[in-house]
Amino acid sequence: MNLKQTLLAAAATCVVTGAWAQGAPIKIGLLATLEGPFAAGGADGMRGAELAVKERGGMVAGRKIELVKASSDAKPDVAVNATRKLVEQDKVDIMVGPLSGGEGIAVKDYSKTQPQVTFINGASGAQGTTLDSPSPNFYRFNTEGAQWMVGLGQAALDKGYKRVMVIAEDYAFPYSQVQGFMSEFCAKGGKVPVKAWVPLGGKDYSSVIARIPKDVDALLVVLGGADAVNFLTQYENAGGDKPMLGGSITVSQDVLNYRGKRRDSLVGTLSAGPVADSYDGAGWKAFVADYQKTYPVSSGAFPSPSLFAYVYYTNMKAALDGLDAVKGDLSGNQAKYREALQKMVLKTPTGDVRLDGNRQAIGTTFVTEVVKDAQGNLTTKVAKKVDNIDQLLGMKKEDFKMGTRDVPACP
Repeated sequence: MNLKQTLLAAAATCVVTGAWAQGAPIKIGLLATLEGPFAAGGADGMRGAELAVKERGGMVAGRKIELVKASSDAKPDVAVNATRKLVEQDKVDIMVGPLSGGEGIAVKDYSKTQPQVTFINGASGAQGTTLDSPSPNFYRFNTEGAQWMVGLGQAALDKGYKRVMVIAEDYAFPYSQVQGFMSEFCAKGGKVPVKAWVPLGGKDYSSVIARIPKDVDALLVVLGGADAVNFLTQYENAGGDKPMLGGSITVSQDVLNYRGKRRDSLVGTLSAGPVADSYDGAGWKAFVADYQKTYPVSSGAFPSPSLFAYVYYTNMKAALDGLDAVKGDLSGNQAKYREALQKMVLKTPTGDVRLDGNRQAIGTTFVTEVVKDAQGNLTTKVAKKVDNIDQLLGMKKEDFKMGTRDVPACP
């Protein structure tokens, strides 16, 4: 290197170091689905992420946090295009998102092409995001769809449900949810004679309702947002009376707060997931109180934070806690920051979360039951709490199979 090159390099170093020392803003891209079937959940996810920033007064280590928001519609290609704009045009330092399972896998794959940016999940819960070809710069501080269903298989059997039909959306996240349920349910003697996979954003469920066998004891419904509302309404109109088991997103606040007659018949529905509305842990109560104060129902928020608000909050909190741990230092391709994320024991409203070797959360799941509170709102109460659930669901690696349309099977 000649003298001119040396001086230019030194000057560039001074500019970068000076900007960091002066507390230049840290830009965080925030992506959620604000269109399509999960629009209500996506809006609540945004609230959760913003709440984590608000708790720190919008600052970390003397540096302002600048959120740059984008929207998708649950389609993987749309999510990647929105992420690409945030990374390549808006030049964000860190990405938080996306919301839906197929989106998560696609954004994970894209993250491998952008090693200078750290990607932290939003709410997507497909197993394959971190189990299949994980990305070295993609982190997920929420447990995923299969982990969320641990305990529900046994709870269904305890309720006397020995034969269950599955009705679920046809993409990666519901495959994970069904796998988490069936792995336990089938191993303990349960049978699933029929699986009906329906398109995301479907409107007509008449053919699925017509296929429901008379001899099944219950339906496992893994539909979210508008899809869940449409199915429940049509099932009610068809005179359906089978008891239901709910996927994690099927009993989230964005679904429980729709207004329809079938809504009341959800009382007693068993489900499982990373949150329980009436959990009495101190951290959860504080989180709920902060959410309710910041986002009253009159503003369009829910009586209690949805699953999406909680998971986005958790991942944004991880992003900010990591920045705090390294005093905002994102130099060297964010090496210190990523090391801090990997080693972190994240304090969440429902307990501690740590990451495995694939940068995937190990954490808590709740088996829940839908109840009606004193104000007439539907909410979920804790039936069982299960801690330290890893992504292999406690199985040996050689015995574990990732969920697909056909796996597991116990007809």
